Amino acid sequence: MKGIRAAVAGLLLLLAATRSHGQQSPVAQLPWQMGPTKVEVGSHATLDVPEGYAFLDAKATERFNEMMHNLPDPTPTYTLAPTDLNWVAMFSYEDIGYVKDNEDLDADAILSSVREGTDAGNRERAKRGWAQLHITGWGLKPRYDPQIKSLAWAIRASSSQSNEEVVNYNTRLLGRFGVMDVVVITDADKLAGAVADFKNKLPGFDFVPGETYAEYRSGDRVAEYGLAALITGGAAAVAAKKGLFTVIGGFLAAAWKFVVAGFLALGAWFKSLFKRKQGA
Repeated sequence: MKGIRAAVAGLLLLLAATRSHGQQSPVAQLPWQMGPTKVEVGSHATLDVPEGYAFLDAKATERFNEMMHNLPDPTPTYTLAPTDLNWVAMFSYEDIGYVKDNEDLDADAILSSVREGTDAGNRERAKRGWAQLHITGWGLKPRYDPQIKSLAWAIRASSSQSNEEVVNYNTRLLGRFGVMDVVVITDADKLAGAVADFKNKLPGFDFVPGETYAEYRSGDRVAEYGLAALITGGAAAVAAKKGLFTVIGGFLAAAWKFVVAGFLALGAWFKSLFKRKQGA
């Protein structure tokens, strides 16, 4: 999943075109599944979508990312969002085996590794004429919840072209055969509220029977790395795959804010679409 990191220019053009012609946004025309409903997140999990929220399956999320000018990704990705589009959560599954959770997390060492990976990525960004990314610290130090088998963290980053910081919240939900990756994308100013809202929806997420973490059996495939590597994993790979940092053209770092602003501008179309579908 590339996240929504490439969306800024494309989304603003999309908004301008739809406004000028009085048309409904193509984003609103996607086949959103409105809550309350229960959906499949691939073949590994299910999710209860409550009223006031909507879901895109993998095909629709692929179209969504195309609209946002994101590069294609072979990993099926699914989208959950509230109808006001204050935040977007994107789910994808890593078939890496059972991740042992008996590892202590050294936040300083992990952040150092993330910085090293980002510095290496900056060399490639420089070749492409892109701004450099700088890790400014933790938005949330890594926390593992042994009760719900969930690892969460947030990293702050800035761009050489902007003093604004971007923060993305990441969760890894551990299962018997792999990990569900979730990235919550929102305006940095709304992060705390978005994360709280997202967490309230997590009780509606379940791995399918036979694939929960507690159902591990001796002989199951065990992942080659532990909790820390889910963050650093390597750090460059996770960042590039999940859109941990916004990496498009000259919009780096500030891009999340512009993207979310674009989402909010779609709110009226989105809400009216829901009302029509729910009344059908």
